[in-house]
Amino acid sequence: MRDRLDELGEATDVVLITFTQRAHLVDYLTVNELPYTILIDDDRRAYRAFGLGRGSVRRVWGLRSLRRYVELFRKNGLRGLGRPTEDTLQLGGDFVIGPDGTLVWGYWGEGPDDRPSVDKLIDAVSAAR
Repeated sequence: MRDRLDELGEATDVVLITFTQRAHLVDYLTVNELPYTILIDDDRRAYRAFGLGRGSVRRVWGLRSLRRYVELFRKNGLRGLGRPTEDTLQLGGDFVIGPDGTLVWGYWGEGPDDRPSVDKLIDAVSAAR
């Protein structure tokens, strides 16, 4: 997404909302420079407001996740793996809020690897204008 931000237009703000602890976020941002505004929702009020629940252990920690951890291990060794620091079953989503503050598009993930394509996000932002 970061390499396609210019396609969103100047009037678009990308905001990431996370429930991670501030110390863990600082560590993450030290490794991954993100050009987005990041907000911490430590009590997950926004997650509940958007209807983002928790996934099943089987879905979240199933074969897809195992493959992803194997990829990380191959790429980074043990450095890429660590104990979870937060609720690994919390599901995420992607949302587009229109200029008037209303939800105009949403994608409710079914697992940690379930996200819409960048093309779908860009199309949703374009349609919201």
